[in-house]
Amino acid sequence: MNIHWDAQKYKQDFMFVPEYGAAVLDLLDAAPGARVIDLGCGNGALTAQLADRGYRVQGLDASPEMLAVARSTHPELDFAPGNALDFVLDAPADAIFSNAVLHWIDADKQQAMLDHIASQIRPGGLFVCEFGGKGCAERVHATLERCFAAHGLTYRRTFYFPTIGEYAPMLEKAGFRVEYATLFDRPTRQNGPDGLADWIRMFDTAPFQGVDPALADQIIAEAVEALRPVLWQEDAWYVDYVRIRFKLRKL
Repeated sequence: MNIHWDAQKYKQDFMFVPEYGAAVLDLLDAAPGARVIDLGCGNGALTAQLADRGYRVQGLDASPEMLAVARSTHPELDFAPGNALDFVLDAPADAIFSNAVLHWIDADKQQAMLDHIASQIRPGGLFVCEFGGKGCAERVHATLERCFAAHGLTYRRTFYFPTIGEYAPMLEKAGFRVEYATLFDRPTRQNGPDGLADWIRMFDTAPFQGVDPALADQIIAEAVEALRPVLWQEDAWYVDYVRIRFKLRKL
C-alpha cells in the first residue's frame, strides 16, 4: 500500500468510509459465530459492527497509526498487523471482509493478492469486498493531472480501479465463484468548505511525493478552483466516487 495515514484526521473528517461500508456488511451471511477477518480494518469501526452481528472477528491493518486508534476505541476486540499481500492466519477463516482497501494495492500485485486471500479462506467460505471501481474520482484525478502538467510535472496514478469484467476473471483464477457483483456511482460528500483539498491531502499523497510543499499547495488550490463548478453542490464538496462490490465463495 502506498500511503501513510493521519489516523486522527481520518477519524475526524473521513468517517464516511466505514459509514458507507456498513452497507457491504449485509452481503456477509456467514453462520453466527463464524470466524471473520476484517482485512484493512482501519480504525475498527466496521470490525465492531461485525462483532455486533455475532461473528468472531479479528481486524488486520498495515497501518500502525490506524491500529492504535482501533485498539484504543475498541479495546475488547482483537486487532493485529496485517497486509493484504502476505497476512497469515493460524487457520483458514470462514469469511474475509474488506472495505475500501483493494484499490490501494498496485495493479501488478492484484492477482498475487487475490491468490493469497483465497489461501486464507476455508473451502466454501466467503470473501466480501468493496473498493474503488473504474472511474472513481476521475474528475479529481484528471484535473490534478492537468495541473501537474501545467507545472512541468507528471501526475502518477497509483490507484487500481477495475471494471467487473476486468476483475471477475482474476477472482475466478484465484479460486472464487462470483455470487454477486455491482459497479455503481456514489458521489460522496466531504466535510467543510475545504473538503476537497482535505480529501486530496488525505487520500492522494503519492503524486505529491518530492514536490515542494508550496508548489503542492498551489497545485491543490488550482485543482480545487477548476473543480468548483462541477463538484461543489449547494453547500458542500462531493467527490465523484465509483464503487465496485463483490460477494465471492471459495471453491
